[in-house]
Amino acid sequence: MGHLLSKEPRNRPSQKRPRCCSWCRRRRPLLRLPRRTPAKVPPQPAAPRSRDCFFRGPCMLCFIVHSPGAPAPAGPEEEPPLSPPPRDGAYAAASSSQHLARRYAALAAEDCAAAARRFLLSSAAAAAAAAASASSPASCCSSPTSEGAPTEAGGDAVRAGGTAPSSAQQQHECGDADCREPPENPCDCHREPPPETPDINQLPPSILLKIFSNLSLDERCLSASLVCKYWRDLCLDFQFWKQLDLSSRQQVTDELLEKIASRSQNIIEINISDCRSMSDNGVCVLAFKCPGLLRYTAYRCKQLSDTSIIAVASHCPLLQKVHVGNQDKLTDEGLKQLGSKCRELKDIHFGQCYKISDEGMIVIAKGCLKLQRIYMQENKLVTDQSVKAFAEHCPELQYVGFMGCSVTSKGVIHLTKLRNLSSLDLRHITELDNETVMEIVKRCKNLSSLNLCLNWIINDRCVEVIAKEGQNLKELYLVSCKITDYALIAIGRYSMTIETVDVGWCKEITDQGATLIAQSSKSLRYLGLMRCDKVNEVTVEQLVQQYPHITFSTVLQDCKRTLERAYQMGWTPNMSAASS
Repeated sequence: MGHLLSKEPRNRPSQKRPRCCSWCRRRRPLLRLPRRTPAKVPPQPAAPRSRDCFFRGPCMLCFIVHSPGAPAPAGPEEEPPLSPPPRDGAYAAASSSQHLARRYAALAAEDCAAAARRFLLSSAAAAAAAAASASSPASCCSSPTSEGAPTEAGGDAVRAGGTAPSSAQQQHECGDADCREPPENPCDCHREPPPETPDINQLPPSILLKIFSNLSLDERCLSASLVCKYWRDLCLDFQFWKQLDLSSRQQVTDELLEKIASRSQNIIEINISDCRSMSDNGVCVLAFKCPGLLRYTAYRCKQLSDTSIIAVASHCPLLQKVHVGNQDKLTDEGLKQLGSKCRELKDIHFGQCYKISDEGMIVIAKGCLKLQRIYMQENKLVTDQSVKAFAEHCPELQYVGFMGCSVTSKGVIHLTKLRNLSSLDLRHITELDNETVMEIVKRCKNLSSLNLCLNWIINDRCVEVIAKEGQNLKELYLVSCKITDYALIAIGRYSMTIETVDVGWCKEITDQGATLIAQSSKSLRYLGLMRCDKVNEVTVEQLVQQYPHITFSTVLQDCKRTLERAYQMGWTPNMSAASS
């Protein structure tokens, strides 16, 4: 194999091999193929001893040089050419012993190379080696030979009548000490070390805080904070305690509110709706320790009184939102404190606070000039004076609602001064006439939502004017109004912006009105026909098929949509319970 890995060019004059003895010529076959496993040579019959060599027996020098597994010399410059042994018998014996020791060392190295060769010649490893060689022409182990050496080796083997040795064989037969023990997988030398397992805690704290911000309060406190101490500290970050939603939690007591306020004094929003286990004392402590509170919500906390709202108004001058609907103990005293001390108020909700009257509402209207939203519901002590005060002193009002209040057309007409009015809720105003509504629609050009439900006096003519004058109107609610198919036809014919129309419980609506508004309106997306008894369900089914972009609301259609959503969420009917 020494001549196969020679560094010399191919056309150099080759050195003559020393002639072998007769025993060696008989033993060497014509062609030797690479073997996968070293096999023992079967014993040969004793040949007559020849005198071609100096020793009686096989020529040891020929055995070392011409053996099929003999180690290849690095090159002619590293190992001198073979020469006949000297005639001195003792020197010849010592020289042959040295050659035999080298041979045994080479055979020991061949055992490791043979194991690697067996793996490399397997079918799976051959495919992997072919793919690796196609992607990278460089071999796993850099051989000290030049690029022309494999070609020369292949040529010599072919000329000898055999096959060219594979690249794997050449790589593992090189003389480099690092290549004598190949890896178990031949592709490991091309493969990068596996990446480390990602750890979420290696992310910057800012990113983890952003992730935790998408969790609810329960998920952070009851799940994420229990993972590890690091996550617990992150869940206690001050930014998560700026906005607290504690609604419907009976474990919220005065002590808990005090602890929360003591730990995080930068709360800007809190919702304690339906929390019945606390009292005014807890709210007072919260307001005292959180002077930066901006939004305060406490629906249906009937145990709270003016004391809590006065404390909030006194200690939180930057308050912008107060929603305290359905608090029976709230009176005008609390509203006066809000109006005089909270000049930044923009959003108030005092629905179903039955003890509130015009006295407290007027103070708020005059003191809170930045109001944008006001909603009142069933406040029977609130009259036209409150409506007039808000219209005159709060020019930035955008949302106004006086559902069920003691308001008439005389007070509502003042709302025409609000040029920024976008949403108006006039449900159940007993003394509301059509002329007032039409005048509001004409003057308030930014009006986008109008709710006239439960007003029996609204007729087809009023709806026609609304359709013609409402240039930006998108939502129109006419439940239980005195309208017919003509109102629906007028909406479809004159309005190019209305998307939502609800005419439920209008007994005079028929199939004709529902069909014509669906055909003529280009902007309609929702049509409420709940309990319109003259509208046939078969007609609605046909409209659903013809106009899939419109949602038709009836009892049957709503039930179908509810079942579809339930099936999508994985609900399956219990047939056994239904059959029993």
